[in-house]
Amino acid sequence: MPPQVTVLSTGGTIASTDGEGGATPSKRGAALVDAVPELGEYAEVEVRDVALRPSFDMDFETVAATAHAARDAAVDGADGVVVTHGTDTMEESAYYLDLALDLDVPVVFTGAQRRPNEVSADGPSNLLTAVRAAVDESFTGRGGVYVAFDEQLHAARDATKIHTSDLDAFASPDASPVARFTREGTRLLRKPGSRSASVDAIESSKDVAVVQSYIGADDRQLRSVVEAGADGVVLEGTGLGNATNALGEAAGSLAEDGYPVVVTTRCQGGAVAPVYGSPGGGETLRDRRVIDGSDLPAHKARIKLMLVLESVGDDLAAIRAAFE
Repeated sequence: MPPQVTVLSTGGTIASTDGEGGATPSKRGAALVDAVPELGEYAEVEVRDVALRPSFDMDFETVAATAHAARDAAVDGADGVVVTHGTDTMEESAYYLDLALDLDVPVVFTGAQRRPNEVSADGPSNLLTAVRAAVDESFTGRGGVYVAFDEQLHAARDATKIHTSDLDAFASPDASPVARFTREGTRLLRKPGSRSASVDAIESSKDVAVVQSYIGADDRQLRSVVEAGADGVVLEGTGLGNATNALGEAAGSLAEDGYPVVVTTRCQGGAVAPVYGSPGGGETLRDRRVIDGSDLPAHKARIKLMLVLESVGDDLAAIRAAFE
């Protein structure tokens, strides 16, 4: 019996066609699979449509529905799950599932930079790579969530979109791809499997805001999101995880009062490190109980904080432990 793969379709460029007012997702999963007959050489494919959304307008209800559908597919006996998704927020959805699911089967996200009706559309090749990864013996039985693009496979925690339009759109800063897929087979570059500890939540109603530090940043944006009812904040700092003194003072004051604040860096590579003093320096932020976001970018730290808050509530020690 051939391996069984479930394809979950959510929309994105891979499913988009031109229309009045611009390109819009319109192709359902069956059409995407039918366009790649080579998939049958690797697996028996079942298709389930979850949504038809552009990923720049993805919402957490749809992401949670995708997580539930992936879990259901695994329970139903799928050897692997592939999710077709727009590239704009693919890394966020993939990381969400990486945190929320603890499956024994791989979940592989993929999509396209070019629509099906454009010259040299990349969706079929990317879908083929994703299915190959989902049934490859290096990944089956191990779980983990990945992004497959341009014949490369990236761990969901590490993957980020690095170019608006190039076909080689994704990279793993500070890490290599997990594997490359060639005509000859799979070239494994590092150990497969998830790098994320699972969080006991698939859905979250928590509101987490992202506030940036930059030259001249004051505390107005931070104060406004807190006053508006945000349950937590990710502070996207500069360099090693620093902020202006005005923003750092406000963030430190909130953290000392038990409010969850996570600091990250806007740098694409490297992790935050407490080195500098003064109200906005990383050393001072740590001393004032701001949580270290390590090497997570702000948009992924936000997703983690949302799910952790849903799981452990306002237990600051537990929130801190989840990020450690």
